[in-house]
Amino acid sequence: MPPLPEALDGFRADAWFLPDEDSLGFVEIPGGPFTMGSDPAADRRAFENERWSVGQTQGSVDLPAFAIGRYEVTVAQFRAFADASGAAMEAEALRGPPDHPVGSVSWPDALAYCRWLEETLRNWPGTPPAVRRWLDAGWRVTLPSEAEWEKAARGTDGRVYPWGDAPRRGRANFGGADGPTPAGSFDCPECPFGLADMSGNVWELTRSPYQPYPYDESDDAGDLAADALFVMRGGSFTDPEGNVRAAVRGGADPGVRRPFIGFRVVITPPSS
Repeated sequence: MPPLPEALDGFRADAWFLPDEDSLGFVEIPGGPFTMGSDPAADRRAFENERWSVGQTQGSVDLPAFAIGRYEVTVAQFRAFADASGAAMEAEALRGPPDHPVGSVSWPDALAYCRWLEETLRNWPGTPPAVRRWLDAGWRVTLPSEAEWEKAARGTDGRVYPWGDAPRRGRANFGGADGPTPAGSFDCPECPFGLADMSGNVWELTRSPYQPYPYDESDDAGDLAADALFVMRGGSFTDPEGNVRAAVRGGADPGVRRPFIGFRVVITPPSS
């Protein structure tokens, strides 16, 4: 396996290949309510598992502020973690172009990266002030809940896709592409928080167990739960347009590793 590059455009080789931005790529999402789930009257592609309840198509969820990665975790970032921590990882997760989203990671692999990143940022003198402020306030680095993920993807206006209500090929990598594209390859000026690849590229694991709505944040898991599936969001490069909508819910066994399943991280307050 070739060594990690000495430089990578848009990322900091001296900071474990996190994005070369003031907050290392973490984007703060304001607190407040948003509409979760799908109304089939407005979205004909809606699946039954996106319905809030028997008598209600959608629900309102009020979240505190949190910060989410602008990009999916990349191969370079995951390799930097494996190298620094000595964690044994599947070779497939460490291969591939360094600026592509990592795939072939399990749910415990993703959580291990989050825990390592939190400890690393807590102890690093170069941690940016905003990130330091969140960590000092007790916020933690982890996988997003599915509610955090959906709010970050669609904002507060109930849109179907991160960019609006209709599929657009120029906004995401989906529809049977040959593989993932480099993180942030698709511009999305209409996306509510400037995040990249919330649709397509790779499915993104969350910390929420897969179960029927209505969503209850008290059910979100911080550790592996017995016999659980965990929600994954956003669809992948292999998926059709109906599977990359902001409300789509997939389920993944915690031990499964597939090239089209990856993750992004959040820094979230302890109450969520």
